[in-house]
Amino acid sequence: MSLAAVQRLHAIMPSVRSDLKDLVRIPSVGADPARADDVRRSADAVASLLRDAGFAEVDVVSAGGGPAVIANHPAPPGAPTVLLYAHHDVQPTGDPAAWTSPPFEPTERGDRLYGRGAADDKAGIAAHLAAFRAWEGNPPVGVTVFVEGEEESGSASLGALLDTYRDRLAADVIVIADSSNWDIGTPALTTTLRGLVDCVVEVETLKHAVHSGMWGGVFPDALAVLVRLLSTLHDDSGEVAVSGLHVGEAADVVYPEDRLIAESGVLEGVEQIGSGSVVDRLWAKPAISVIGIDAPTVADSSNTLVPRARAKISLRIAPGSDTDASMDALVEHLRTHAPWGARVTVTPNDRGDAYAIDAQGPAYEAARAAFREAWEGVEPIDMGVGGSIPFIAEFAGRYPDAAVLVTGVEDPDTRAHGIDEGLHLGEFKRVCLAETLLLGRLADA
Repeated sequence: MSLAAVQRLHAIMPSVRSDLKDLVRIPSVGADPARADDVRRSADAVASLLRDAGFAEVDVVSAGGGPAVIANHPAPPGAPTVLLYAHHDVQPTGDPAAWTSPPFEPTERGDRLYGRGAADDKAGIAAHLAAFRAWEGNPPVGVTVFVEGEEESGSASLGALLDTYRDRLAADVIVIADSSNWDIGTPALTTTLRGLVDCVVEVETLKHAVHSGMWGGVFPDALAVLVRLLSTLHDDSGEVAVSGLHVGEAADVVYPEDRLIAESGVLEGVEQIGSGSVVDRLWAKPAISVIGIDAPTVADSSNTLVPRARAKISLRIAPGSDTDASMDALVEHLRTHAPWGARVTVTPNDRGDAYAIDAQGPAYEAARAAFREAWEGVEPIDMGVGGSIPFIAEFAGRYPDAAVLVTGVEDPDTRAHGIDEGLHLGEFKRVCLAETLLLGRLADA
């Protein structure tokens, strides 16, 4: 049965790529209210593709957020049910002129397909469709496809969706196709993900701006205070200096120096910060970034003491961390480290749980075997991800008996969320093949 499905997969790949390109052409930027109609159009297009593939029950649903799609195909007697997850909303493009080709016009160059969402995560949708179609709509397991519509803006209504459609989304195995493989030619299961908390800190020193010549040297300006406060977040080596944060230990994987430099885009001469191995720092230790500052621009600046300034701070937390305690530690640090008696206000914002998966058992072995076959004998690795996918904890919390497999359609040069996002087409075909094989192997797991 699997052999016939594999043969069909090879035959249908051109149409799979065509469907993916059609999805990329829809500018489904969920965070942009002006794109609401496009996001709905994207959900409708996904639903249409799932109906055409042969799913018995397909609905576009919402729980107050972006439109999601649920499709169900019942399991044969005694067979498990597999939930296949992806999302159809995408990140904003940034400056379209910075792209080599228009972001919503899918374009093949070399071995990649470029376009916003070509990898993250419309390729996940296409992979699920490919696997189901390879089995001619009659796989040996039950299949539920769940395509979310607001993942890129925080999955605010996901919990409500999981509660409302709990029975339709129940599964024995959950495959989340929203991560990366280790490298082109090397598959991976993602087994750890850092969590995320962020906040906005505002410092004030004056009731209003005053002349810098008349008052400079007596009282501090808020921007100078903010700079000094932000500098306390790291020690001189670049290690995170906020006390009370959890530190874990990453898998025994070597991240080659030349690959690190090439993939990160770091400028020549810039030194690494922190301590420990690269993967420890990327996967298992906290990391703090200042991701935005509100202050007068250079062009609009005047010779005045700035009375207030603020910054947004992003803290990635290690697997095993308590999310609320991590936020509390960051807030406490900011409130107590501002110099010169400046007034400090900290407003907590988003938070998402870190997650670690014990990737042992029949479902994980079935996945590894499918990977080995799809990648022609290459042994898959268990890897961590420095980024966050908070909704994984929501799935695991509601379906504690399900095996959660976090798989990848991306590779280290995908540039998800960035300019010239691209999907490696050779790896994409292997991803589709692996998922096709996985559906067969899970029937026997």
